[in-house]
Amino acid sequence: MYKDEFNLTSDAILEKNFKIDTRGYRLKEVDQFLDLVIADYEHFYTIIRNLEKEKEDSLEQIINLKQEIRNLKTNAEIFKSTPGNNSGNTTNLDVLKRLSRLEKVVYGDDDDE
Repeated sequence: MYKDEFNLTSDAILEKNFKIDTRGYRLKEVDQFLDLVIADYEHFYTIIRNLEKEKEDSLEQIINLKQEIRNLKTNAEIFKSTPGNNSGNTTNLDVLKRLSRLEKVVYGDDDDE
């Protein structure tokens, strides 16, 4: 995912060989290499901080959504238990009976014909 954003891999660090000068390793070469390592570490820490912030935001959103679900379930239970709200037990037959009664009221009782 972030592979292309870094200068070095763990293998590149492990296999790095510095050229030896008369007084030891070439300081400029070592400094350049360490600058790459430092840049990658700073980038790693930035990614870690961003992911931790994203995780905190996600956890907060999860908590809020769970609370909202609890509230909705409570409201649904209250609605079902309220007299006159048979929506929890309404069947197709009940709907058809109500529709039939409404049609009789609106269009008149056709049974007299």
